[in-house]
Amino acid sequence: MFLAAAALFQTAAQALPPTRLETLQLTTLAQAYGPEKFGLSFELYPPKTERGMTALFRHLDRLVEFQPSYVTCTYGADGSTRDRTLDVVSGVRQKYAVPVATHLTCVGRSAAQLKEYLERAKSLDIQNVVALRGDPPQGEAEFRTVEGGFSHANELVQFIRREFADLGIAVAGYPETHQAAPSPDVDLENLKRKVDAGADVVITQLFYNNQDFFDFSRRCRQAGIRVPIVPGLLPVTNLAQIQRIASLCGAKLPAQFQADLQKYADDDQGQFEVGVEFSIRQTAELVEAGVAGIHYFVLNKSEAARRVLQANLSSPSLSPAMDC
Repeated sequence: MFLAAAALFQTAAQALPPTRLETLQLTTLAQAYGPEKFGLSFELYPPKTERGMTALFRHLDRLVEFQPSYVTCTYGADGSTRDRTLDVVSGVRQKYAVPVATHLTCVGRSAAQLKEYLERAKSLDIQNVVALRGDPPQGEAEFRTVEGGFSHANELVQFIRREFADLGIAVAGYPETHQAAPSPDVDLENLKRKVDAGADVVITQLFYNNQDFFDFSRRCRQAGIRVPIVPGLLPVTNLAQIQRIASLCGAKLPAQFQADLQKYADDDQGQFEVGVEFSIRQTAELVEAGVAGIHYFVLNKSEAARRVLQANLSSPSLSPAMDC
């Protein structure tokens, strides 16, 4: 498994110009994973300005050199960015012919409104959805179900599977347990409901201790979850930024990793280098363990993810597969 995954990293390094990416046959998320496959994917967020959109596609020009299996784009907590999300994913689809997925949440939308959004997405050749309950809008402490809407992600998955049977569906998993869940067991039961409702793949929340992911994957299998469990990784490029993000999602930063970053408290480039080196090692260990793929949260940048992928392509630990 490890050698095959490494060989697929090698194949991904053979950059294709955008016009030749049309040969990619993958349509839905389920097709990204399986024997002799490694599902590499990137997550974006919708820029607020045209300048930001231009910069995003400049970075994507570099990321698509690794031939991602698909690219996803987030959806604002209250649905405020839904049009911009569609602009991003349809733009990626048109420019690179790469399969794409739009995020979709239950927040502030009725079933009829969600159906309208998905119909529009399909008309733009968007064949996949990352289905989430979503967080409460800024300023609100609790999730509120709108009339005619859904309260939980499994209900959204069930709706999508019923109304749009051909769409690929990803859902979120939490190696360190969702912050709102009363226990890891309850959190796993919630995930099982999402998968049983029709999800094709589980993409995890970011984490920095691979053992948490390995334990989570084992528990998923014991619970009867058979779809691919894909680790979500965020290469750290700035200490203050990751501390803020981790506090919001409940991810834990290893003490030594924080200490290494803190040594460069006044050196942005030093923090970047420490974070990238950590992500290189984290990626290598996951690939060696035989994960189905990796989903990188790239924050609309390219340099950190490129460095991580390039290092793993040339790593001595991957070299046995290079002769395949």
